[in-house]
Parts: sequence; structure tokens; C-alpha cells
Amino acid sequence: MKLRVYLSLFSALAILTVSTGCIISHCTTPAAGGAPAAAVRPGLEQELKKDVLYLAKTCHPRPAGYEKNQARAVQYIARSLSESGATVTYQPFTADKRTFVNVSAVFPGKSAKRVIVGAHYDTCGSTPGADDNASGVAGLLALGRMLKGISPHDTIELIAYANEEPPYFGTEQMGSAQHAQKLYTEQIGVKAMICLEMIGYFSDRENSQSYPAAGMGALYPDKGDFIAIVGNWDSVRLARTVQKNMQSFLPTVRLNLPEIKGMCMDFSDHRNFWAKDLPAVMITDTSFFRNPNYHQPGDLPETLDRKNGAEVLDLLFGLADESRKTLVIVTHDEHLARRGDRIITIMDGQAV
Repeated sequence: MKLRVYLSLFSALAILTVSTGCIISHCTTPAAGGAPAAAVRPGLEQELKKDVLYLAKTCHPRPAGYEKNQARAVQYIARSLSESGATVTYQPFTADKRTFVNVSAVFPGKSAKRVIVGAHYDTCGSTPGADDNASGVAGLLALGRMLKGISPHDTIELIAYANEEPPYFGTEQMGSAQHAQKLYTEQIGVKAMICLEMIGYFSDRENSQSYPAAGMGALYPDKGDFIAIVGNWDSVRLARTVQKNMQSFLPTVRLNLPEIKGMCMDFSDHRNFWAKDLPAVMITDTSFFRNPNYHQPGDLPETLDRKNGAEVLDLLFGLADESRKTLVIVTHDEHLARRGDRIITIMDGQAV
């Protein structure tokens, strides 16, 4: 994700956008959803912790150019997804005369149209990248485990991307740009793309959350204890669906805006699906608007989900609070939600 933020311009843009009605947003708390909390599947938290530790420690550093560590990450991701029973393939591509790899896992559905969940596995420079973005990859691998043995309605593709970070951010050498182009060339229908970008850092402290524009602080929570769902103007329906099925379990903020330069809306892999006019949203802890360790050596596993001064590694979509831990899964199988796992069905066959 890009770091440079021109705050003075953002303030003017945000105020203008809100005042002219060009923004669609909604904030929720678990109480608003009304659904009872479910128990987390035993062992799930430890699985997620293990994945983050492997990526942030064993594969450190893993930016473009560190071929051995990236190869370790690719092999680890592919092995985990293969164990889910999906059809796993490598999608190699070339950038600056070097080969990079996306790892794709496809769960065939009754419909060939795809619901895609993606997360990038590379890091910015030599940072450990626990939140950015081992947390997103851990969520992706957890989805694979949860989908094992499930027959979804739509075909589901889980994909780990290379080259989201500099020097390739915003270029055609991003792994997600290559993937979006491949889908377009092969005429594969896409129902939705959900980008997991930094999902592990939360804070209950006052004023722990900031925004692109100073004026936004008066409209949105000042505690960094929520998950944000970010979409463009064409992804309103998708964003609403995602939020509706998450709001019973944790605070959420949904933001849909036209693609205004400088509003930080497109700072991850979903941008390349917007470029193809495909519905896509980013699920995020809001990155550098909350996490002070963004693109820093301090982006370590032990910093994720601190609560009351204790180092608590949750790495689920939610807070360290036991009653709010959650994991998002994309499936049409309503029976899955009754297995006792903490699962939210994003798609129900009708909403998107």
C-alpha cells in the first residue's frame, strides 16, 4: 500500500464529498445486528497464529527480490490450500526479468461465475509484515480450511498475490493486475472480489483511529476497534452485503465513494478489479490510519490485537474480546453456519 497522504487535499475532498451527498457510508455495532455470538472452533486461533508467525518470521523478509523467502511463502501457501481439497495452481508472470507467482485455489461451484478472495503475501522492504499482510494471508488460508468438503453455489477462488507493495504498486506488474487481466482474457465471469488487506490490528484506545480527512473524525469512530469495508461507487451492493453479514459480530464501517484521487480508496489489490469495472471491496483494519507499525520494523505478530496491555494474537476478523472473534467465509451453504464455528456467509445467492 502507498504511504504518501496529502492530508490538506483530503480534508477539502472529504468535506466536499460529504456535503454534496457523493458518499455512501454506514457504521454498525454488534448490537445493531441482533444475532447471537457463536463459539470459535477450537484450535482455529492457534492455526492463524501459526500462519502469521511462519510468514512474518520464517519467511522474513519477503519483498520482491528476496526469491528464497518468497519461494518459502509460496510453498507454504500452496501446501495449506492443497490440503483444503481445492485445485491449486501457480500463476507465474514476469516483472523486471524476474518471475513472480500468484497462488490460486479454486473450489468449483454449480455456477462458473467466481467469487474471489485475495490477499497479497509480499512485504514492503525488510519489514516483517505481520499485519501487512500476513494477517490477510492467514485469513485466506483459514477460509481454505473452512471450505474443505463444501460444495458452494458459485465457484470460489482464493488467491495469494505477489507484488502488491513497492516498487510494483500501481503498475501492471502487480499480481492482482495480472490476475484480473487473465480473468478478462479468458472471459471468466466475476461475481465479486473481496480483498483482505491488513486485518489484525485493533485498539480500544480513544483517538486511536484517524482518517484521510480531518473532518471525517466527526462522523466516524475515534477508536480503532472496527473493520472497514471499502468500495467504489459500483460496489455499493457488494459492500452492503458484506457489512450486513459481519455487523452482528463486530463493529463495522462501510465507505463507498467515487474513485477520487487521493482518498486512499484504492490502496490494495481490489483496485485492479475496479479497473476492469468489476465489483470489489477491501476489508481492512484501515492500515496506517490506525496501525503505527505500518511499513515499519515493528510490524510484528506480537503487536496484533493488544488488549489491556496484554499481547493477544487473535488474527480473526474482530477484536481480542472473545465474544467478538469472527472469521469471514464466502459460501452459500447455510448448514455450515450451524457447525459451531464462527462463520459469516457473505453471499446468499441473491444479494450480490
